[in-house]
Amino acid sequence: MEKVKKFKKFYLEITSVCNLACSFCPPTIRARQFVSPEDFAMRLDQIKPHTDYINLHVKGEPLLHPKIGELLDISAEKGFKVNITTNGTLIEKRREQLLNKPAIRQMNFSLHSFDDNNLPDREGYMQKIIDFVKEQTKATDMIVSFRLWNLSQDNRTNAEIKRNRALLAMIEKAFDLDYQIEERVEPGGGIQIAERVYINQDYEFKWPSLDEEEDDGKGFCYGLRNQAAILSNGTVVPCCLDGEGVIDLGNIYKDSFSDIIKMERAQNLVDGFSRREAVEELCRKCGFRQRFGK
Repeated sequence: MEKVKKFKKFYLEITSVCNLACSFCPPTIRARQFVSPEDFAMRLDQIKPHTDYINLHVKGEPLLHPKIGELLDISAEKGFKVNITTNGTLIEKRREQLLNKPAIRQMNFSLHSFDDNNLPDREGYMQKIIDFVKEQTKATDMIVSFRLWNLSQDNRTNAEIKRNRALLAMIEKAFDLDYQIEERVEPGGGIQIAERVYINQDYEFKWPSLDEEEDDGKGFCYGLRNQAAILSNGTVVPCCLDGEGVIDLGNIYKDSFSDIIKMERAQNLVDGFSRREAVEELCRKCGFRQRFGK
């Protein structure tokens, strides 16, 4: 009997639309799209043999989806645990659709999105998120990650430190911390600040693009080895960084996901990385791949 391929990370994009315009996240050129509950259920059925965990993003802001609560209910019915990454601006609007949903395993709040868009009322933004987090972590087993992924590789600038300090100060006060967070968190790492509540800081990363300079193609990546993604239009891609579907492995409206990952292009990509070779042009222009060394 053929062994079914399992993925540790599976990304299901439920919308290609975002309500912000972050400098670190190029807007998609794909059509604006929201996945219907019926299509979402079909996708879950297709990937069920391959994973029990889903991440509701590639591009787009998942809390923009008007039926996010229904999608979470469908996930629970089909036995999936859900991770949501959000900029947090819509947390109050979607509060009732998110509260006490058994499917939610973890919520990641990309706090660096706020200052990058020069939004007003930083205190109000953080207070709504903190109120929701405290309510949910008290009532459920939900895990929370506050993310500040805006550090520069060469050095931390005064501007970065100043803008992050304002957000971190609010978190320190809300969780009664007797230390400054940045004194304990190294870039690329994180610390626990309360039960099931963490804060992570990291360097800003660049989305891969065909316009970037190509490297020597040597190295390794976990794309299609322990992760995969399906975009809102049904396109299967090998990782969460192919936000435009450049490495189009197939479409679930034409072939099943199980069949797509066995097709020639998918197999060539996996076999290439087994040889420490990036066979796809986009992979040779992906700086994130270089994190895994040669």
